[in-house]
Amino acid sequence: MKNLLVLIAFFILMVSCRKDLKPIPETQQQVLPPDPLSTIKGFYVVNEGNMNMNKASLDYMDYTTGIYRKNIYNQANPAVVKGLGDVANDIGVYGSKLYVVVNVSNKVEVLDVKTGKRITQINITNCRYITFNNGKAYVSAYLGKVGDPNAPNGIVAQIDTSSLKEVKRIDVGRQPEEMAIVGQKLYVANSGGYSPAAYERTVSVIDLNSFAVIKNIDVAVNLHRLKADRYGDLYVTSRGDYYDIPSKMFVIDTKTDQVKKTFDIAVSNLAIDGDIAYYYGSEWSYDEAKFTITYGMLNVKDETLMDRQFITDGTEKSITIPYGIAVHPVTKEVFVTDAKNYVSPGKLYCFNAAGQKKWTATTGDIPAHFAFIY
Repeated sequence: MKNLLVLIAFFILMVSCRKDLKPIPETQQQVLPPDPLSTIKGFYVVNEGNMNMNKASLDYMDYTTGIYRKNIYNQANPAVVKGLGDVANDIGVYGSKLYVVVNVSNKVEVLDVKTGKRITQINITNCRYITFNNGKAYVSAYLGKVGDPNAPNGIVAQIDTSSLKEVKRIDVGRQPEEMAIVGQKLYVANSGGYSPAAYERTVSVIDLNSFAVIKNIDVAVNLHRLKADRYGDLYVTSRGDYYDIPSKMFVIDTKTDQVKKTFDIAVSNLAIDGDIAYYYGSEWSYDEAKFTITYGMLNVKDETLMDRQFITDGTEKSITIPYGIAVHPVTKEVFVTDAKNYVSPGKLYCFNAAGQKKWTATTGDIPAHFAFIY
């Protein structure tokens, strides 16, 4: 009898586990009137999901219907048992494909850009960010286990976007982050984030023709964001050491590959559109045990800070933790995501060009990265 009860209990447990594996259904929210003739058809938002919780997810804002679709990956790929995976760290569109970099799951998911259905996955250990050029995708990767101070130098992997196979890889600094391509050079920000006592402080420069590192530019400790403007300059952010070395942003002239300007401001993330860089700072201090949050705009043509914010109606007071930022390429609306407490659904805010809130939508956990669809 005792053995029978154990078997029954085990059966109930297995059934409940199987129920838990069912894909979370898509939900929809009407946020705008339909616009079937919209130049921008929509945009994807990838939600990181908290580490080790396997809650990365994919949303889609459809301008043709005016509907924000939450959690479309599981709906489009019900046979993928673990869903999108653990910590979706970047997203990009190239041709007819959507690429999602899933950090802790050690893979790049390749999806059909129209349907969100999986085409294949490319395995890269501890991958971080992706960029594209001339039929190739470039993926930065930490390598090694998450948090391992003895992890090897990171790499940039080159992927052929036709065969969807890794072609080659090149060593860069420890824990490389964002990348940008200017001309025939690929720049990657090295952080060394797994070794706080010995952060990296360089931007590696890769010649795309030879796919070799041709130099390392000394910038500052713990680099992260790296964005190119249309004037041949790079905007590179340093997170500092969270104690004595503050966050800053630096401008690199890609003609000389030298730092030419320093901004003594904290920039956690930025989006450059035309002559304007929109940014927010969410600077953590261990000494004060708190975040200091700021918003701002910068004229990249003149390389000067502007005296106004891109949110003008006070909505920033409702945003707990700004996390993702993007600019609509046509309307110049600015999108900011709120990660809230990092373990529950976040929020997406849309601000018009005057800085007033236009609409909001509920997202997955830790909404972070955008990809627009033409």
